[in-house]
Parts: sequence; C-alpha cells; structure tokens
Amino acid sequence: MSEQEPTLTTPKASAMMNQRLPKRLIALLIVYTAASISGLVAKQGVLFCLLTLFMVIAIIGRQKAALIMLRGYTLVQLGLISMLPVIMYDPDNLIVGPTTVYLGEWQSKLPDYVIFIALIILSLLQVWVAFDKKVKAWFKPKLNLNIMS
Repeated sequence: MSEQEPTLTTPKASAMMNQRLPKRLIALLIVYTAASISGLVAKQGVLFCLLTLFMVIAIIGRQKAALIMLRGYTLVQLGLISMLPVIMYDPDNLIVGPTTVYLGEWQSKLPDYVIFIALIILSLLQVWVAFDKKVKAWFKPKLNLNIMS
C-alpha cells in the first residue's frame, strides 16, 4: 500500500481552491488598514482602530464572522454618516459659510452639504462592496462565528 493517497478534486472544489480575494474587497481592506494605522499613529480611537485591524485579519482569513462584522460595520457607518448633518446641527454654535478643506498642499472652501454628500457616497460604496456576491463567495461556506479558527 502506498503512503500517498490520491486526491480527488471535483471542478467545484478546484474552483473554490483557486478563488482569489476580490479586487474591490482588497481596495476596501487597504482603506480600512490605512485609516486604522493613521488612527493608531495619531492616538485617536485606538480601540476602534485595533478592532478594525482584527476585522481586516479575519476577512483575509475568510471567516464567516468577518463577513457579518463587515456588513454590520458598513451599515452602522452609513447610518451614522447619514445622521451627521442632524447631529452636527447646533443653532447656537452655527458657523455660516463654507468649510476650508486641506489635502496636503491643496486647499479649498467647500460647503458642508458637499462634504456630507461625499461621505455618504463613500459609505454607500462600502455597503455595495460588503453586500456583493463575489465578496460573499470569498468567505468559507460553513457558518463559523469563531474568528480565531
């Protein structure tokens, strides 16, 4: 009897083994990683940044719990950003006029509604990525809520 066992691969099994991380998910993970590292460097929201980095690691590990966390994360973020104009509205401390935006050497004055619209569009893009069928196919099919296995 030989010690090597023949491996039987079906087309479906080989397709799952060759499956690659979707490019849109890679882009989202890069954004999350960059934002978390910049938050850690600036020492702002350290616990939130660490939890986001753990979520990124779990996504790379194809954990089903990471898919649930990613979807919840994007929906909560969309909800909070959508409510941002209401949250920030304070008639006693209302600054009239455009907000100055600095991006490196570039400086511009933008009205608040433009900034809110840009944030909401970015959040909608994140939700689109999180609920995409290719992103869902990346994760393991069995339901395992243990993010460390």
